[in-house]
Amino acid sequence: MASGEPQRGVRQRMTGTQRRQQLIEIGRALFAERGYDATSIEEIAQRAQVSKPVVYEHFGGKEGLYAVVVDREMSTLLEMIRTSLTQNRSRVRLEQVALALLTYMEERTDGFRILMRDQPVSAAEGTYSSLLNEAVNQVAHILAGDFERRGFNTELTTLYAQALVGMVATAATWWLDERQPSKEVVAAHLVNLCWNGLTHLEPEPELASEWPSGKGLSNPTV
Repeated sequence: MASGEPQRGVRQRMTGTQRRQQLIEIGRALFAERGYDATSIEEIAQRAQVSKPVVYEHFGGKEGLYAVVVDREMSTLLEMIRTSLTQNRSRVRLEQVALALLTYMEERTDGFRILMRDQPVSAAEGTYSSLLNEAVNQVAHILAGDFERRGFNTELTTLYAQALVGMVATAATWWLDERQPSKEVVAAHLVNLCWNGLTHLEPEPELASEWPSGKGLSNPTV
């Protein structure tokens, strides 16, 4: 065996960056599974096959690790929501917000469960409620332009945004356990209700982004 080739059965030492990432992933899984209070530094260290001082060295303790995990999850989801709001038509933007939340829940279920769980009393930010408040602000901004063009009272945009975000968030939480129908179908039906109301529901709604060319384009705000 060449002198530069690593010996079999000998683990290569992780760099500080690799070790930090490993601890974040382990902490993320444990926090999602058991919650903050039921997760211990001992178990995190044991799963990472390191001593407890290594965890303290990187994060200062369990709360520090938890804060990093939550911050990353919040940043990921908010970026998905902000990206979804770059479309031109309001209906498409609402669909993309619903899809962004459903996609995040599908792809990062552990992260979503962490955001939904009770958090340390000292955690002033990074809660699911603060995430929803940010989404409300974003949706209210969308509605403000539409309300102004239609001559509606723009002071009511926050009320409507609260209702829209609350409906999507509640349905999305239900879908997390069901996973049926597909997220695209769920998003289409949610926006069908949001956009058309019960009186004018479409029987088989489709995402506006998937409409055939020319459908629904007579009104550029939809």
